[in-house]
Amino acid sequence: MLRPLRFDNEIDPGPVQIQARKVHFDLTGIPLHWIPGHPVASTMVNLFNVVLPAAEHWFVATFNEALPYVRDAKLADDMRGFIGQEATHAETHDQVMEQFLTGHGVDYAPMLTLVEHVFTKMLAPKPSTDPQRRLSDLCDRLWLIAAIEHYTAVLGDFVLNCNWEDFDADPTLTDLFRWHGSEEVEHRSVAHDVAVYFQDSYFSRVRAMSIAAAAVFVFFQRGTWDLVKRDPTIDVSWWRMNRLRMRDSKLGLLPKFATMFGIQTLTYCRPSYSPEEMGSTAQAVAYLASSPAARAAHL
Repeated sequence: MLRPLRFDNEIDPGPVQIQARKVHFDLTGIPLHWIPGHPVASTMVNLFNVVLPAAEHWFVATFNEALPYVRDAKLADDMRGFIGQEATHAETHDQVMEQFLTGHGVDYAPMLTLVEHVFTKMLAPKPSTDPQRRLSDLCDRLWLIAAIEHYTAVLGDFVLNCNWEDFDADPTLTDLFRWHGSEEVEHRSVAHDVAVYFQDSYFSRVRAMSIAAAAVFVFFQRGTWDLVKRDPTIDVSWWRMNRLRMRDSKLGLLPKFATMFGIQTLTYCRPSYSPEEMGSTAQAVAYLASSPAARAAHL
């Protein structure tokens, strides 16, 4: 299948080897509100450093569980690349959480406890002596990962094309999220392909998206509010926080909820949906080749 081109001057890079990349981020001296004058946008993006590690550790564990069942050599290779990238993402955001958020005195423990409970308890493999039940449970988790990965691709495409620089956003954190977003765009088809390989079911896809959409929305809202109300430098109500969030979305600093949870959710539920429609592989690969953090890791 030909990959759709996103930009007029885009050149299809052809088959891409999905692999983890070494990166290095110097977080010294970066302010907590790293998009100056936009504390809600800064906080909502900072939230990903709390939510992502637990989610990505769960992705890795689930794919490692699934990998022995895969007989397609190309898909198995893509899965190994996906596992490597997600493990690196989790490790990097763990470091940012500990060094950057803890360093600024952010109390993220309640949100972290909730997130870890969801991924280590609620979404843990269901114990059963019946092999068919275990496989069915694995398929459910693979489809949930595919649905979540649709949103990470949407977010990856957003950060690659947003205008944070126009608002003097810190370049190191901008690079952090663009590096991560680029790899999400690069491997955007893998989770979907794996889920289809195990259980090619439109019903399972839509069911998983209904769960993922609700969960991601709640994490956005509850998580951002939890961090905002614990930030002594921000004194806003829940309604004011959401008005600022909508303002920042209109300015291009955050994705619009109507697009993310409306248009993009419906796009995923279209029977003919393909992950290749979301984002540009050429743009992602080009950014990964020029990322300051990737270059710094090899110095």
